[in-house]
Amino acid sequence: MTTPLAAADPLIRSIRAVPLLFRVFAAVLSVLAAPAVAEATQTDEPDTTIEYLISHVSGSGLTFIRNARRYSGAEAAEHMYRKYEHFKDEIRTPEDFIARCATRSLLSGKPYLIITEQGEETPTSDWLARALEDYRARRPKDP
Repeated sequence: MTTPLAAADPLIRSIRAVPLLFRVFAAVLSVLAAPAVAEATQTDEPDTTIEYLISHVSGSGLTFIRNARRYSGAEAAEHMYRKYEHFKDEIRTPEDFIARCATRSLLSGKPYLIITEQGEETPTSDWLARALEDYRARRPKDP
């Protein structure tokens, strides 16, 4: 003898399966989305970080070399800021800023350099990448 509940049994099983399928789908999606979430966390508020980098250049007290000419930190920061404003639509991350605005001259292709406190010439992009790493290490971590 078949009861109405027994006839509905396949339907009940399929309804119970939906939440399980949803949970599996959500788990897979979260694993796939994790790298994007991590990147978004790292690049959170890129304008604030870029402003920090520009002010770091300005207040560094170091000498910057662009196309074989020497500039103060304030002058170098002003130049980088103008390049940033020009390329703003193409800059999504602080790394993009360093690559576009603090690596080399667009006119000559020569790398931007700094003279360190020890008197050594170093690529500005390397120096700023270290400053960015230090800045991120000091930022409070999200819970």
